[in-house]
Amino acid sequence: MLAGAAIALLAACAGPPRTAYDVSAAESGLPARAPRGQLAVFEPVAIEPVVSDRIVVRTSPETLATLGGAQWVDRLPVLVQTRLVESFENARVLRAVGRSGIVADHTLHTEIRRFELDSSRGAVSVEIFARLSGASGQAVGGRLFSARIPVASDDPGYVAAALNAALKEVLRQIVVWTAQKV
Repeated sequence: MLAGAAIALLAACAGPPRTAYDVSAAESGLPARAPRGQLAVFEPVAIEPVVSDRIVVRTSPETLATLGGAQWVDRLPVLVQTRLVESFENARVLRAVGRSGIVADHTLHTEIRRFELDSSRGAVSVEIFARLSGASGQAVGGRLFSARIPVASDDPGYVAAALNAALKEVLRQIVVWTAQKV
């Protein structure tokens, strides 16, 4: 009986493979100025299921699910941190930018509040709150950044592309805002 239950569980887990999607850094619309300062970018905080590698679907104001047959190439906070660092590198507004652990003039802490397909509205939504601090920990500023993009289908490829476009816009906003503060 136990062996039959184990086989049923394995069969349920062995569904069709999921396609893995990646996101991109912001490359255009970035500020232009001489590089100054150093910035440490911490891994964003988030709650389940956003903190995972699954693509989140909001099916109602109180209900979340994940998009079948699709996943991110890594945990979403790791992807966002990597693409945020790359976006700052693309902008060339800082002398140095890196992950937490580098000695820096400023630190950037972020919180992923939304990164989802809202199926009832037919749009994807990305919201990231950013907090910038000085070297001694004093607050420099904080702000919520967001982008919403309509999506015509819940096809994983369309959803991932729309989430990527929304993230690139939010990353661009964060880079522009941070460059004004450092």
